[in-house]
Amino acid sequence: MSEASLNESETVRELADVPAVEVISRAAVMLMSSAAEKLGLADEDPEASPRRDLDEARRVITALAGLVTASVEYLGPHAGPIREGLQSLQRAFRESSAYPDEPGKGPGEKYTGPVY
Repeated sequence: MSEASLNESETVRELADVPAVEVISRAAVMLMSSAAEKLGLADEDPEASPRRDLDEARRVITALAGLVTASVEYLGPHAGPIREGLQSLQRAFRESSAYPDEPGKGPGEKYTGPVY
């Protein structure tokens, strides 16, 4: 067995030992971080951020909303903070948009319901 194959099988075994709630939570945090970057929130002036891309932010926020909605029953005590983070990103998206979506039409709102 090659060294690369050995490392891959070790990674798979390690991932198999991680509880589902942790995998879901890590994925949610990664999506939240990506959305925040794409909204320019990591920079002093989000509107001038070179990383700002609202189209990409919409996609990531929608994916996050789908993940959270589909897995909320498994998240236990993690559900509240993850939902709050999602709603904060949805509001930040609306505030960043030159032409904000109607309530219920924003990123991920087809899964979460309207965010005001």
